[in-house]
Amino acid sequence: MNPKPTSIDTSQPAEEGRKPRSDGEQSRERLLLAAMRLFASQGFSKTSTREISQAAGANVAAISYYFGDKAGLYQACFGSMCSPSPENIAMFDQPHFTLRQSLEGFYRQMMAPLMAGEDAQLLLRLFYREMLEPTGLWEQEIQNNIKPEHLAMVGVLSRHLGLEQPTDAAHRLAYAIVGMALQIMIGRDVVNGELPRDMKLLGGLVVDVCFRNARGYFGLELPAARATE
Repeated sequence: MNPKPTSIDTSQPAEEGRKPRSDGEQSRERLLLAAMRLFASQGFSKTSTREISQAAGANVAAISYYFGDKAGLYQACFGSMCSPSPENIAMFDQPHFTLRQSLEGFYRQMMAPLMAGEDAQLLLRLFYREMLEPTGLWEQEIQNNIKPEHLAMVGVLSRHLGLEQPTDAAHRLAYAIVGMALQIMIGRDVVNGELPRDMKLLGGLVVDVCFRNARGYFGLELPAARATE
């Protein structure tokens, strides 16, 4: 559920956003940006296609042309801002990574929203709305992204901790590792007010805690070559 770079400048009003290469792309991006803001603010059911088209300065028929219908536009909002799960997993699940490198890669992709400006705020608000007023996209997110990433992290922990098969304890530890990042993401305003916008510093603090917890939780000592990097 991590924001990926988009061609939409969400820090500017829709009509002042970065101009794409064609009028058609410009109209589509204006509709996406307007829809993101309205869906995040009002939810799916309370947002009409007329409101979206008016906010985007486009004809309401353009929604059908580019997205099929309101549901298609809603899904496109998530798809335009979320990195595919395989890309996220590749950042932490590599056979040559040490445990610390895996944790650093995991938190790098999890905490990217802290540096993504309004993109991150819109994405989080959209997900909050979807969880409160589910349309089915949240279940898709769980199955297509959250679950594969969780299982990949469990596999990483099991491999480095010498477990032949994943255990319930490994699953619980993976949930706890994710929870630390989510706490920082959800408390974004506090983080921005209290801590410097230093990804290396924030990531390092969380990785250090999780690295120690991974060893202590299982009562195991990692090989020196893995534990020192």
